[in-house]
Amino acid sequence: MIAPPLACTVRDCGQPLARNEQTWSCANGHSYDIARSGYLNLLQPQDRRSLAAGDAAAAVEARARLHAGGVGSALIKTVLDHLVSLQVSDSAVLADLGSGSGDALGTCVAERGVAGIGIDLSVAAIRHAARRFPRVTWVVANADRRLPLIEASVSFLMSLHGRRNAGECARVLAPSGFLFVAVPAALDLIELREFIQGVAPERAKVDALLAEHEPFFTPVEQFVVREQHTLNRESLTDLLQSTYRGARTSARGRVASLSTMDVTVASDCVLFQRRP
Repeated sequence: MIAPPLACTVRDCGQPLARNEQTWSCANGHSYDIARSGYLNLLQPQDRRSLAAGDAAAAVEARARLHAGGVGSALIKTVLDHLVSLQVSDSAVLADLGSGSGDALGTCVAERGVAGIGIDLSVAAIRHAARRFPRVTWVVANADRRLPLIEASVSFLMSLHGRRNAGECARVLAPSGFLFVAVPAALDLIELREFIQGVAPERAKVDALLAEHEPFFTPVEQFVVREQHTLNRESLTDLLQSTYRGARTSARGRVASLSTMDVTVASDCVLFQRRP
């Protein structure tokens, strides 16, 4: 497996990082310790919004339990299918922006044998992923700012309901590479949202996604991935916990009155290639 193409995140550096026994370092002498659980923290002070940036441990663990129960499996299978149909080679580098609990990237690396780099702002998320999927390189960094990756070094970038910087994606993606982006569809969690908030379907996010990436990318495929699950009270609570709506105590109180609910999980997906 090839060495992960990581780059130093010190301002105005950007030199390639090389792994030593317990550190990663660049030619300019900047060094980063490898955490006990195996991940690398490349987050610089100017790139964090708070000292507790990203998802909390409870949200990460809730998302992992949902993945273990099959929630989101259709989207992961779709990514795997594209790795095959696009003939992404075993020597490719796959990076996940906003990798969360690590299930999507960990599954892709296990199934395809590619080199994987997971990037997330949350230390709790990266620590969780590193313990479960030690074959993957896990990095704490802000994926919607400068990516800690060497220019044109990644064959397949994915962002599944995470934030990303379109210009940075274009910088690090190889000329023949692909960017796979999934955003919540208008009907995503519609049953739960209507029960909690009494809201109509949200406006689709895919138009804004296409406009944001238009200067750098050409869309080559656009489709919806949708799955239906009957979830018990515990899984519904996890679903709330793993979303930003879950912080509302009133929402959890309403879910506590349920035994089960049929819930739609839906993503608008776009496959992009870099513009010349």
